[in-house]
Amino acid sequence: MDFGRAYDNRLMTPSDAVEMISSGDWVDYGCFLATPITLDRELAKRVGKVEDVKIRALGFPGLAAVAKADPEGKSFSYNSWHFTGADRKLHDQKCCNYIPLLYHEGPGYYEKNDINTDVMLLRTTPMDSKGFFNFGVSNSFTRAQIAAARKVIVEVNENMPYCYGGNEEQIHISEVDGVVESDHEELFSMADPVISDVDEQIAELVVSQIENGSCLQLGIGAMPNAIGKLISNSNLRDLGVHTEMLCDSYVDIYESGCISNRNKRQDYGKFVYTFALGSKKLYDFLDCNPSCSSYPVNYTNHLNNIAANDKAIAINNALEIDLFGQVSSESCGTRHISGTGGQLDYTYGCYHSRGGKAFICLASSVVDKEGNRKSRIRPFLEPGTITTLPRVMVNYVVTEYGMVNLKGKSTWERAKALISIAHPDFREELLEHAKRMNIKM
Repeated sequence: MDFGRAYDNRLMTPSDAVEMISSGDWVDYGCFLATPITLDRELAKRVGKVEDVKIRALGFPGLAAVAKADPEGKSFSYNSWHFTGADRKLHDQKCCNYIPLLYHEGPGYYEKNDINTDVMLLRTTPMDSKGFFNFGVSNSFTRAQIAAARKVIVEVNENMPYCYGGNEEQIHISEVDGVVESDHEELFSMADPVISDVDEQIAELVVSQIENGSCLQLGIGAMPNAIGKLISNSNLRDLGVHTEMLCDSYVDIYESGCISNRNKRQDYGKFVYTFALGSKKLYDFLDCNPSCSSYPVNYTNHLNNIAANDKAIAINNALEIDLFGQVSSESCGTRHISGTGGQLDYTYGCYHSRGGKAFICLASSVVDKEGNRKSRIRPFLEPGTITTLPRVMVNYVVTEYGMVNLKGKSTWERAKALISIAHPDFREELLEHAKRMNIKM
């Protein structure tokens, strides 16, 4: 096969590419930074020309042009597997639907549940000499999406890092129906989160539990970044990485000499991840780096693979926890915030690793817009709040006031432990609630 000729035969303008999308179609976007930014903008221009085009996205970096162009949803219906900040605002405006997702099951949703896709749009690296387009910093469940699609259009961006697999990290020109050359804009770069004193206090408690040779999974946000900075300045050595998201903190930890990946029982010597999100520093680190392996999410988040490495450590944030130990990390009442993501996968998987631990971290309280302080450890979750982790799965809970392990404790012992790390202003009130709820007999 003449790959160059095949490429030229499939090359088209963005406007010609979106003409392949018809009214009533289901359109899948690539995940996270594989989102087809150029094609999304071009598709938005077809508002009023098509009807009922249904779009599925995961972690769209910024505001989806199709949703902004058609707030009434007559031409486009925008759906997200995991909300970003922009998706949250769109949802508030009734312009975005949430699709519940247990992340490691993502590929199976397409393979087992007859989710059909008319057109798949994704951003990739330029084609290599063998005819392959690399998925770059976003593997996730891309191959499953491609397999379910009638047509596949790739949007080439020269700034997408070439990321080695693993597996399922590329698509061949023979599988592609259209190629669009974008304007090669820089990849979305996350700003450094502001790390508070509370974040640092919680980070110190968590890092005290990490041993040499531990295998890390860090979630997103200020807390994991605070933990990463502490680890970078620690004497910890021979740490490993098996995670869903690779962020800047891992680069800092590696450059400080703390990560070697040499104690891993599985994927020895490798950073294992399914998507990366951070700054140009991270993307440059990943580009053609043989120590990093991109895998689909049903590998990175498979419970057996997480547990395969000794001393697996999961560190994730939460919004609220109730006195039973139920954790919400994705909604405040009926207002949807993010999604389940891989928190459940890694909480369960790391606990079942030999020497593994799973940490749920949250500030003990929050001050609302009216200046009122509210406890994030609650008697029960607010009505409508989604439970991300059932109480039986929760291991360590950490606030700035301490750390407790809920495993093996009675309902009263759990409530008492959680009250001990609540903000002091709310402890008596929480104790009274525990009595009224018959938690304390």
